[in-house]
Amino acid sequence: MAETAAAQRPVAIVDIGSNSVRLVAYSGLERALTPIFNEKAMCGLGRGVVTTGRLPEDAIRKALAALRRFRALCEIMEIADIEVIATAAARDAVNGAAFLAAAREAIGREISLLSGRREAELSALGVISAIHEPDGVVGDLGGGSLELIDLHAGKMGEGVTLPLGGLALMDAASRSTRQAARIARKAIDDAAPLHRLKGRAFYAVGGTWRALARLHMRQRNYPLDMMHNYRIPTSDAAEFASLLERVDSEALADIAAVSAARRPLLAYGAIVLDEVIRKARPKEIVISAAGVREGLLYERLSPAERAADPLVAAARELERAMARAPGYGDDLIAWTDALVASSGFQESEEEARLRHTACFLSDVSWRAHPDYRANQAMNVIANSAFVAVDHPGRAFLALVAVLRHAGPDSEGALPVRGLMSPRLLERARVLSAALRVAYLLTAAMPGLLPRTPLVVKEGCLVLSLPEELADLASERLASRSKALGRLIGAEAVIETAAPVG
Repeated sequence: MAETAAAQRPVAIVDIGSNSVRLVAYSGLERALTPIFNEKAMCGLGRGVVTTGRLPEDAIRKALAALRRFRALCEIMEIADIEVIATAAARDAVNGAAFLAAAREAIGREISLLSGRREAELSALGVISAIHEPDGVVGDLGGGSLELIDLHAGKMGEGVTLPLGGLALMDAASRSTRQAARIARKAIDDAAPLHRLKGRAFYAVGGTWRALARLHMRQRNYPLDMMHNYRIPTSDAAEFASLLERVDSEALADIAAVSAARRPLLAYGAIVLDEVIRKARPKEIVISAAGVREGLLYERLSPAERAADPLVAAARELERAMARAPGYGDDLIAWTDALVASSGFQESEEEARLRHTACFLSDVSWRAHPDYRANQAMNVIANSAFVAVDHPGRAFLALVAVLRHAGPDSEGALPVRGLMSPRLLERARVLSAALRVAYLLTAAMPGLLPRTPLVVKEGCLVLSLPEELADLASERLASRSKALGRLIGAEAVIETAAPVG
């Protein structure tokens, strides 16, 4: 009980980075983190540290003002659980210790100065917390440094830190991209974690790489505007990085999607990414919105809490907040489990996981006008802050909810269909058709589905109604059952017993 109460209290991380100082507050210490406030100040503490050895005075003033503001905001939000961390700029500058003393007074908290290795480990934990079963190398690019660490089967290798952060590289190269490429190549050639990356994923963490990926998204006219778990094939990433190295960022289409303070660093982030690809040949670049901050909170969870699936946990929480009958999703899971088992469908562990998640999300738009429930479902699910799901999986979840309202043959959610394989698309149609039967049968009320099984028997799709529920049979229910039967190649039958009296 005490652990549950503690989880419901908000927590905050203040991250004093080389480029920005950020406050992120979360609703509680949970497996599926829910941000309730997020603000950053672009202070540029790492600007010039490579050449002068000092944090700039104007950057210090901005950072201290931001920290005083963040302290006041935390007091307003009544957040007592606040962790403050500092990274490369404060670590490397000769006036870093004096700055941290002033920063402690401004924020009113002790500050943990992370070593490069510790920063790499927390970045890896952040990726583990937010990407399902990651396998590859995490690269966290900040303003002052690049941290690299190998991940395999949930285990971390030894992390390394390189002086290749955007601000540090720009300073070291005297703003020459050609010189920056030479510096990056030499440093990356010796980076041990990259020696085992070929054919695996490179998990890109950090604002500069997210900005690069957002531009790539816009140029592709990508159907989702969700940065986390966005995946770029290596050849595309190398070509796009090469373009960013050569072209003035202000001349790029859609550059307005990137903040003005971030634009000068795009070319340097592209140079580092290009060198990683050249050296290690990963199969794809995966953007992770989770990093050190999320890793810090994930580390505080118990082993049992860490083992929970954050996607399912978040979907269950959304059902609890938005569905007309919280708990109905559990009925749907058991009901569709029996249908899948009896049908002989081959279902992978990941497909079952997505089906279970879709059951929790199937009624989140019920408060909308009936004509707009499908659109509402699409907007809520496609854009929710889910983690541990890739974009085809996210498209599946959204499409199931859309078709659950609009019908399995609807043209709704056409843009996201292109993200899905034919197999996943067909499974979305089948599941949505089954959910249409369930909701018409039960009016979304828990307790009825366990008494009305839907299974495949001897080539027929059989919906069984007990004697006391026989009056639920109708032409519309039969029509929906037949629609599902057509999708799975079975004749639909409703078995009923006549009511007594």
